[in-house]
Formats: sequence, C-alpha cells, structure tokens
Amino acid sequence: MSAGPAAPPGARRVVLALGTAQTLAWASSYYLPAILAAPMARDLGLPSSWVFGAFSAALVLSALLGPAVGRAIDRRGGRGVLVMSNLVLAAGLVLLALAQGPATLGFAWLVMGVGIALGLYDSAFATLAGLYGRAARGPITGITLIAGFASTVGWPVSALMAEAFGWRGACLGWAALHLLIGLPLNRFLLPQAPPPTKQAAATEGEEAPAPRFAMPLLAFVFAATWAVAGALAAHLPAMLQATGASPAAAIAAAALIGPAQVAARLLEFGLLSRFHPLASGRLATIAHPLGAAALLLFGPVAAPVFTVLHGMGNGIMTIVKGTLPLAIFGPVGYGARQGLLSAPSRFLQALAPLGFGLVLERASVEAALALTSGLYLAAFIAMLLLRTPQRRPGGASPARGA
Repeated sequence: MSAGPAAPPGARRVVLALGTAQTLAWASSYYLPAILAAPMARDLGLPSSWVFGAFSAALVLSALLGPAVGRAIDRRGGRGVLVMSNLVLAAGLVLLALAQGPATLGFAWLVMGVGIALGLYDSAFATLAGLYGRAARGPITGITLIAGFASTVGWPVSALMAEAFGWRGACLGWAALHLLIGLPLNRFLLPQAPPPTKQAAATEGEEAPAPRFAMPLLAFVFAATWAVAGALAAHLPAMLQATGASPAAAIAAAALIGPAQVAARLLEFGLLSRFHPLASGRLATIAHPLGAAALLLFGPVAAPVFTVLHGMGNGIMTIVKGTLPLAIFGPVGYGARQGLLSAPSRFLQALAPLGFGLVLERASVEAALALTSGLYLAAFIAMLLLRTPQRRPGGASPARGA
C-alpha cells in the first residue's frame, strides 16, 4: 500500500486550468446533442436520430484518430494538441451553426470528431503523464473531479443560450468560449512537457516488462465498461421505468448518478489513492453488478441503490482509465498506448445506445441488466487476471496494494 509519488509543485495550477478547459470541452461536444439535437433536427427537417447518428460518426472518427493524437503528445507534449483542440472544436461549432442540411451538418460533426480526438480526457491524461510521470495519478483524479460537472454546467448553459439565441446561437456561444477561455487556459497555464527520453531518465529508472496480455485485458475492460456507460447514459430513465418505477421516481434516481460519480472520485482522491489503481478498478467493476442484483431482487424501490452504485463505479473507472495504464506501463509512450486502449471503447460507446435500446425494446429489462452485468463481471475477472510489473533494482518501487 502506498500513496504513490507526490505531484510536483505547480500541479495545482495545472489541474485547475486543465480541469476547467476539460469541462468546457466535454460540455460543448459530448454533452451538446442532449440539448441541441432536437432543435437542430426540427429546424433542418431531419429526424433526431439523424443528428445522433452524425454524433456517433464523430465518436467513431475520434477512435480512429486517437492513437495518432497520442503519438503526437508523446513526441511534443500535450499543450499544442490541446490548443489545437480548442481551435478545431470552435471551427466545428461554427460549422454546426452554419449547417443548412444533412450534408453540411454531417461534415460539421466530423470536424467535431477531430476536436474530440484532440481535446478530451485521453489527451489530458497523456499531457499529465508527460508532465509528471508516475506522479500524474493525483492530477488525473483532480481534473476528473472538476470536469465531472461538465453535464451539470453544460446542459443548463446550452439550454439558456438556445432559449436566448436559438440553437445556432448556442453553437456560436460555445465556439466563442473555446477561443476566449479554453484556448488561453491550455496555451498559457499548461507547461510544455520535457522530451520523453529526459523525462523517463528523470523519473522512471529501469522498467520491468509489462505483464503478459495486459494490453488486451485493459482494452477489454475499458470497452466493456464504457459501452455500458454509454448505453445507460441514453436509456437509464426508460430502463428504470421498465422495472416499475414511476417517471418521476426514475428521473430522481437517475439524477443521483452525477453526485455518485463525484463522491466516488473524492473517495479515489482520498482513501483509494493509498492503494494501487488495480484495487480501484476491481471495486469499480463489481459495483454495477451489485446494484443490478439489488434492482432485480427488490424492484423499483432499489433504483436509487442501482444508480448510486453504477455512478460510483463509472466515476472511478474514468480515473482508472488514466491511472492504471500509467501504473502498469509507465509514462513513456503513454499517449499512443492510451489511444490504442481507448479505440475499442469509443467504437462501442458510439454503438451501445442503439444496441441496448434494441435489447430493451425486443427482449426485457431483465435481459438488459443481465447483459450489462455480464459485461461488468467479465471486466472484473479481467481485472483479477491483471498483475503489475515490479521495477528492477535501481528504480523507485511502484505503488502496491493490489
């Protein structure tokens, strides 16, 4: 058991700047369709499903670009990539505001997909790994604590701007915020990472080989858990109603996910930081099946238990996605590796809402919960199979306690 390396001085400023920029990036991209898809579709004479389909295409494109973005961060640090993400997301939002039909709207979302690849958590995590090496665990947790409020902030802001200026004005408003807030934060408050070879020599010592099959096991864990998270993000209230909860009760229970995620990240920042990230990952992957079992056994009265456990697991998994590869493989080559590990999860996250909706519609809520729980239990088993390498003499000992 160990708290791991302490983050260097100045990390707090970086966490505040990057966490704020990440909140803006998530709110103006990933969480945008929830509020603006319906008015976009209505104004352009399209079904809402077409807008969500274009958004899914953006996520698929971001998955394809992820490894290349990670390699660029490994070579030159993340500051320039994150600044470029602000420019690209601003351009995509302007193109959305100017869209006149399905072709121009689809193109705008593809530009947004490039911005998503450049500017969301994977790039932020790789930037922190380049700056702080193995000491990046605390900063990674810190930015997820701040950006965990992206939907809480983003949905009301999108709704207010759309009410005042229309959906096109809302897109332009978000574009302006990227240029006025996000870009200066990323450009002027993030230091440039040192060259990888110097950083490795300064922080790592000689590394033991990573455990066998670590990459495919991690890729499976992240794909399985992110697929479920994407599915429930779209269908959770409807699924809870299918268990017998009233619409009001279902919405009230679903609203607990956000606070549960933040509470779990505070737990990771405090108590769980004393343990290896594998311990956090194993707790995170068992939480959803426990909540699903309670929901199936006790019915809608257990809906809050299910959503709290799912939210806590999802909140910790967001951090584990950044910290566990760092603990197992180290910071050298982190960006490219993170891009490869994230690609399957982004593909499945794009497809999961459709697939899960079909299961709910054509099978039953019990089958849907069995599917999600099965994926999480398989991820838990994969976590049990993972072991961490012990560094050879001469390097600092890794955090233990898994």
